[in-house]
Amino acid sequence: MTASVAAAPEAAASIATRRAPPAETPSLVGLSRAGIGAELQRIGIEQKQIRMRTAQIWNWIYARGVTDFGDMLNVSKDMRATLAGAFTLKRPEIVTEQVSEDGTRKWLMRFPARGAGRPVEIETVYIPEIGRGTLCVSSQVGCTLTCSFCHTGTQKLVRNLTAEEIVGQILVARDRLGDFPDRSTPVGAAVPSEGRLVSNIVMMGMGEPLYNFDNVKEALLIASDGEGLSLSKRRITLSTSGVVPEIPRAGAEIGSMLAISLHAVRDDLRDMLVPLNRKYPIAELLEACRNYPGLSNARRITFEYVMLKDVNDSPADARELVRLLKGIPAKINLIPFNPWPGVNYQCSDWETIEAFSDIVNRAGYASPIRTPRGRDILAACGQLKSESERMRARERLALEAMMADTEE
Repeated sequence: MTASVAAAPEAAASIATRRAPPAETPSLVGLSRAGIGAELQRIGIEQKQIRMRTAQIWNWIYARGVTDFGDMLNVSKDMRATLAGAFTLKRPEIVTEQVSEDGTRKWLMRFPARGAGRPVEIETVYIPEIGRGTLCVSSQVGCTLTCSFCHTGTQKLVRNLTAEEIVGQILVARDRLGDFPDRSTPVGAAVPSEGRLVSNIVMMGMGEPLYNFDNVKEALLIASDGEGLSLSKRRITLSTSGVVPEIPRAGAEIGSMLAISLHAVRDDLRDMLVPLNRKYPIAELLEACRNYPGLSNARRITFEYVMLKDVNDSPADARELVRLLKGIPAKINLIPFNPWPGVNYQCSDWETIEAFSDIVNRAGYASPIRTPRGRDILAACGQLKSESERMRARERLALEAMMADTEE
């Protein structure tokens, strides 16, 4: 009896061990220099070598784009073997890659569960334009904000992405486009004719970046590091629906350009379109914008305004928008609404959008009308949603019908 009782904890421990998921190999992607140094110290690298090894690894990951420690040619063979045995540089898994008729690319990427119960998926979009290539990056799996016109908002938040996973999206795009030294661009790919193929980053994918502040900050500091991915902070834009307390921090600690998803000029309407407005109303949001660190005519805030037919697109709305933004160095992006299955909104008529733009322009604000890109692959603004929540056949047919109506 005593023997069987004594053996029970050992048996339970054995079962628990067998059922435990395998530990992930730590990645060096997404770590700061201090973070890489701490990991090297943890595996026993001599302190006097850590600074040099960190600089070497950093350059190979971000300037050269390597995914195999064996390719780090200025690192000794023994050191490469040590690193390969302790760490990984692997990229996110690409589940699907879609290319739109207009050259826009959308990747569905899969990441480990990391507390979510099962692997998670997000979408990242590359938009090629004359003179630049813009990558739309996700910060969360799903979203908590439930903006009524946004497809992403219909997918519940699963978890935040890590800095590794945010940076990984950039690395995947540069891999796939041939935007690292000694890499080739796929034949026929729509990319800028010269310069960096991924020249701009917008945190406008799935999720609210300021609700994942620390990971977004770490990733964007790597993206803007002159010895890292080396993108100018003026070519990195963080878009928020208006998490007011984090806006000053974003300016002071990240220093990127700021975009505000405004979409309405009255609190009662914005409460419905962007429910976060009930917590941080328009006046409070705009006050935070006026005080954004570094704000100037050279560093204007972009206000995003989706054009919804008979909802927010009247001349009176345009005039009130001008009044609200008085004194804020700004430009206004007018976004034709992009349809998705089950939505109750329609895109404003083109003549209405142009009339709205004229009013804003005459007041001295640039108000470009954003050309919809990637609509045919659900890659346009407001259309992103993990393919893990797949559309049924009838939903796909409904989308195709909407697209046909839009194009007539």
